[in-house]
Amino acid sequence: MKNKNVLFVSLGCDKNLVDTEKMLGILGKSGYSFTDEEENAEVIIINSCCFIGDAKEESIQTILEMARYRENGKLEALIVTGCLAERYRDEVLSELPEVDAVVGISAWHTIADVIGEVLERKGEKTESFLPNDTFYESETDRMLTTGGHYAHLKIAEGCNKHCTYCIIPSIRGPYRSVPMEQLVEEAKKLAQKGVRELILVAQETTVYGVDLYGKKMLPELLRQLCRISGLAWIRILYCYPEEITQELIDVMKEEKKICHYLDMPIQHASDHVLKRMGRRTTQEELRQIISHLRAEIPDIVLRTTLITGFPGETQEDFQQLKQFVDEMEFERLGVFPYSMEENTPAAQMEDQIDDAVKQARRDEIMELQQEISFAVEENCVDCVFTVMIEGKLSDENAYVGRTYMDAPGIDGYIFVQSEEELVSGTFVPVLVTGSDEYDLIGEIYYGEEITE
Repeated sequence: MKNKNVLFVSLGCDKNLVDTEKMLGILGKSGYSFTDEEENAEVIIINSCCFIGDAKEESIQTILEMARYRENGKLEALIVTGCLAERYRDEVLSELPEVDAVVGISAWHTIADVIGEVLERKGEKTESFLPNDTFYESETDRMLTTGGHYAHLKIAEGCNKHCTYCIIPSIRGPYRSVPMEQLVEEAKKLAQKGVRELILVAQETTVYGVDLYGKKMLPELLRQLCRISGLAWIRILYCYPEEITQELIDVMKEEKKICHYLDMPIQHASDHVLKRMGRRTTQEELRQIISHLRAEIPDIVLRTTLITGFPGETQEDFQQLKQFVDEMEFERLGVFPYSMEENTPAAQMEDQIDDAVKQARRDEIMELQQEISFAVEENCVDCVFTVMIEGKLSDENAYVGRTYMDAPGIDGYIFVQSEEELVSGTFVPVLVTGSDEYDLIGEIYYGEEITE
């Protein structure tokens, strides 16, 4: 039964990717082998997403595409895990006959047993689910899929915020912090494997530890992670603005390994819309938080995400949002048109916005942000940054890298000209010589001081 070729397709967020890497570790230890070629896969596992409508559609399309390899390849088992499996368990099994098994979010550690059942009981559907407030941590090492020089560390599961547009709390359950000693041990193992950048993720990172220790423990966790030999950068994503404390800011200032980069989704800037969203900040409070962060950490890079076309968003609300973006000049920003998700309070609200209006407002914000981004990148020209090398451009003496200002897979890159060979995962000083809206161009710097 073992030594079957397994193909994994991981969709959605980086938190999902961590679950995928843990399942890969379990399967590798169980004797399975892996392939990137669909036609050679005997088992295909799709770790699905359904956060918004587009993600749900992508998950279903991927399932249907992979199912073709039952006729065109060697496929014996098609298994769906993740959010779609958790949220639409019965529908996946009844309406997608191509699927042999579904595995819930809290039952990912049963993946090897599920494959065994499917292969033994051909033709019979298999399910593996646990209550979504269950917490399981496998001792099996993850199999990294990121190239090895950076990795995500999922510090918590679930969410207690219950924003009116979001289905995540009902899918992934209440907020559950991973014990600090487990996280430190996992981070040490990742560093021993060659990971140089550790990216902290959760549905919300800023309230880490409240459930276990009775107070916010992200600053203490960061201090412990900074002591791990081998790690060079530590990056924090998914910070709710109202939960950012002075203690967290102080740790970011004091610990050199922590990137001066903060991902802080605010979703909107109109008090009217923020209240309907169930968010816990006002525009004035957001202004104060952003101003304070920039005063305390002058070179901080702020990333945020916004939603346009939320139910009841008036033209005046949208103009407030646009004005706010123009004034705040976020270094990194993404916008999503509102997606109506069933069984959320927002889906029941009156004054739903037409899809064309949602998209037009999204495009308008992104057009403004493009101008802001161009100016931000242009200001980097003639500066010298420490750059992590990610790979080489084929047929050119140029390499792809990132500065502290850019998270992998989310933000831009810097393209580095170099006659000497550069190894992925290493850090080099780079002088920025050019820029466009989202990326930088540079060359190896041979001077004495770094100006960043």
